[in-house]
Amino acid sequence: MDNIMATLRTPKGCLGCLGLVVVLIALFVGGLMLGGIVNENYHMPEISLAAEEIPLPFELPFFGHSVPNTLPATWLTMLLLIAVSFFATRSMKEVPSGLQNAVEAIVEMFYRFIEGVAGAHQAPVFFPLVATFFFFILISNWMGIFPGFGSVGLWAEHHGETVLVPFLRSANAHLSTTVALAIVSVSATQYFGLKLVGRPFLRRYFPFFFKSAPVEKEKPAATGFAAVIGKVAAIMEKGSNAFVGILEFISEFIKIMSFSFRLFGNIFAGEVLLIVVAFLCAFLASLPFMALELFVGLVQALIFSMLSLVFFMMATAHHD
Repeated sequence: MDNIMATLRTPKGCLGCLGLVVVLIALFVGGLMLGGIVNENYHMPEISLAAEEIPLPFELPFFGHSVPNTLPATWLTMLLLIAVSFFATRSMKEVPSGLQNAVEAIVEMFYRFIEGVAGAHQAPVFFPLVATFFFFILISNWMGIFPGFGSVGLWAEHHGETVLVPFLRSANAHLSTTVALAIVSVSATQYFGLKLVGRPFLRRYFPFFFKSAPVEKEKPAATGFAAVIGKVAAIMEKGSNAFVGILEFISEFIKIMSFSFRLFGNIFAGEVLLIVVAFLCAFLASLPFMALELFVGLVQALIFSMLSLVFFMMATAHHD
């Protein structure tokens, strides 16, 4: 560090820094000239809330003659994860090095984090699914800012206009992908609850089917007005328990909506932000926002996986 600072203080170092600043300013001004602020002939790309359909010269089952451009991106994300896993584990060594060392370090760090939240007993049960959520969402989010995503495609008719349909769009910028992830998370919550807690897990949905815990000492049966009040209280208790069970059912569907729309909204908003900034200034201006999107992609992957972990732990907690 001292050598770098000493070099920058020399005349050549100062001249090099000045040249770099001039180049950056020239690129920024050139980006403004080519962008939509000054260039009236530069049209802003179409922003579509739904995934664009890529026309195909043949017909596919379930899709027909077109596929959403988030589908190739989803398969590309899965292919990347499978390829990294394969090459990292094909020749396992006792003393890891290279790719195996990097992958083991990342996985171990994330496992220790899960273990610190869920505990040593539950971490091995929840880790595979939570880690899958995290790495799939993270890679999908980060791949959305790679060169070619949203910029390489073909021209096709869309709502009566000829627009560019990109071949690739971030998988989580399509609501169908985030809804599918949310359904898997909520379904896994029910699975872990039934597997680890058993039949008492159903108490949260059907509390009126389960008897209350017996009291230590039975009281003499009430008579007269007290007996009537007791029966009314018992009926009200059963009604309130039924209402609580209905609320629990509704909350599971609300989880799906909150999971899916939170992830979709943040990733789609990031794509729109990058499109608008790149339209206003063709060069350099979008780089800080790309760095911000890397951070947002990490945060969103962490939020989705951690919320899933919390719901898994709540479903498997034993309550008296």
